[in-house]
Amino acid sequence: MKLELVNINKSFSGKHILHDVNFSIESGRAMGFLGRNGSGKTTTIRTLMDVFKPDFGEFIIDGKKFIRENYKIGYLPEERGLYGKIKIIDQLAYLGELKRMSSKEAKKSAEYWVDYMGLSEYGNKNLETLSKGNQQKIQIIQAVIDDPDIVILDEPFSGLDPVNSQIFKDLIKELIAKNKLVIFSSHQMGYVEEFCDDITFIKNGRIIETGDLNVLKNKLGENKIRLNIKNLGPDQLERSLNENKNINISYDDKSAIIELIGNYKPMELLQDILNKDYEIDLYTKYTPSLEDIFIKLDKEYNFDNEGGNN
Repeated sequence: MKLELVNINKSFSGKHILHDVNFSIESGRAMGFLGRNGSGKTTTIRTLMDVFKPDFGEFIIDGKKFIRENYKIGYLPEERGLYGKIKIIDQLAYLGELKRMSSKEAKKSAEYWVDYMGLSEYGNKNLETLSKGNQQKIQIIQAVIDDPDIVILDEPFSGLDPVNSQIFKDLIKELIAKNKLVIFSSHQMGYVEEFCDDITFIKNGRIIETGDLNVLKNKLGENKIRLNIKNLGPDQLERSLNENKNINISYDDKSAIIELIGNYKPMELLQDILNKDYEIDLYTKYTPSLEDIFIKLDKEYNFDNEGGNN
């Protein structure tokens, strides 16, 4: 499946929140939907779920108009919203029925997922008796209980310890392998990089970048080299290389980042360094992390204050 958002616009009380939002999601390729708090992520998600009607724009799936009632959407919100004083199995079965499952199907699915998450011993206990991490696992179950076509995960690893995180990682990989449409929203960039082939950045209700993550990394890392020279600190490195007008030097917490200007080639830089008899600890192509990309794009795109509220 391929779901496309085409020119989605949304306003509240005369304030324009979403501005011509365009991007697409393909099954089998999780998409990371990223932006700062207040960027418009949640408003976009709620228009997709038909909680809000867009002012104009449309959703297209496989070339046809997306009709919300024809597709099952599993949504894991960042905020917990389940009932603390109701037994877990009963609560999950009830939520399954709300999603148009039969009572028998809903209970069977609830029992399956509770067992999958390693919580069988808690099935007949009230939710409030569970730890925060286990409550998060119940939140996850409600999102997938009816085998949804589209899965939207907002800060899914919140409160999970490493063991439980691994269980959920396996589940996400399973959803992707089953060709679900998976939208993954998180400020934990490591998790996004682990699962997402595609990335969409939103700022003040406008899409500022969307596409294949590896393509974006290669584009932003083009003509850049990571460099560490043994026993040479930043000040010494800059004094040594500043005579070279073909480079710009910056730093992150790992190394110097050398940007090559014009037709200056990586092998020319390497030879120039070797000619100085320096001992090289690190010399490799620079590939930005997703966090690097997030910060760079956020700095580059400046809009007025009219824009997305998350």
